[in-house]
Order: sequence, then structure tokens, then C-alpha cells
Amino acid sequence: MASKERIQRLKEETKSNILDAAFQIAKEESWQALSMRKIADKIEYTAPIIYEYFSNKEAILSELTRKGYVMLSTKLEEAKAKHRVPAKQLEAMWLAYWSFAFAQKELYQLMFGVEMNCCVMENEDPEMQAPAILFSNVIQELMGIDDEDEICMKYYTFWSVVHGLISINIVRKGAGDDINKQVLKDAIIGIINSIKP
Repeated sequence: MASKERIQRLKEETKSNILDAAFQIAKEESWQALSMRKIADKIEYTAPIIYEYFSNKEAILSELTRKGYVMLSTKLEEAKAKHRVPAKQLEAMWLAYWSFAFAQKELYQLMFGVEMNCCVMENEDPEMQAPAILFSNVIQELMGIDDEDEICMKYYTFWSVVHGLISINIVRKGAGDDINKQVLKDAIIGIINSIKP
């Protein structure tokens, strides 16, 4: 039994090493530079071993994207838990979203396609849906309505503004951090005020 557990642990470590190597290559070069050969070279394995764990590069990108969504959801839940009032929860959650985007820039680029030509993901995975659900639940509580279309529209209004500001700053490094944070806060508070009953 211990042998099976050890084998499973080694498999998990190898899979984790592959993902870590892929992420490191993306940080050093770019997501477009990522290849199965580069991953194999980085962890000093042969390419066929990589294929035992992931059928192709897209499978690696998909797993890293899923992990990114899990990390983002955790940050959003932590931000939400610090407040009881829905308006304050939304503000804290969007600020946490912003912070995640810059703390995990490469993952954010992979998750949301900023400067990416690949990785158009189906949004079927529960982990990938979790951030939108977290935000939508707080929006619903703030607005006091059950109209899913209206809640969805408000979520996309928030997301469009925040993601747009992040994208501008990732691609062009916009204005200074203080100005960017103030623009972000003004936008979030403006949208919150517009949807309060």
C-alpha cells in the first residue's frame, strides 16, 4: 500500500513540476514561447514523459487557467469576508481582483487573454465560473432583485470597466499606481451607487 501511495505522490510531484516549469517559462519569455520541448528541457525530462501527464500544450494551459481561477476565487472570498455590507463587499472584491491581476500578471493574461492569441476557453469548469458567481451573488444582494439578466448585465458592467483598466495597464502601463487606483475606486463606487436600490 505504501508503494502505491509513493507512486501517486511522485506522479503528483511530476505533474506539479511540469506546471511550475510551464509557468516559469511564461514568466521569463511569454505564453506564446511555451512548448512541450521547452518544458521538458527545463525539468530535464524527455518530451514523452510530459505527454504522459498532459496530452498537449493546451491541456497545460487549461490546468494553469483553472488554478488561476481557484486562486482568484480565494482572494475574492477573503475580501468579501472582511465586510458585511454588500456595497463594501463589492468594492473590496473588485480591489482584490485588481491586486490579483498585477500580483499574478502572467496567470491573469492566460485566464483573460490579455495580449494572448490562444486559450479561448469554454466556461464550463466550475472553478472558472466561481468569480462571476461570487460577484453576482453580492450584486443580487445589493440590488435586492432576482432578475438574472439584470444581475448579469451589472456584473459585466463592473467586469468590463475593471478588466479594461487592468488591460490598459498591463499593455501600456497607464498612469501612475495612485492615479490608477483612484480611477478604479471611482469607477467601482460609481457603479455601486448606480445599482443601489
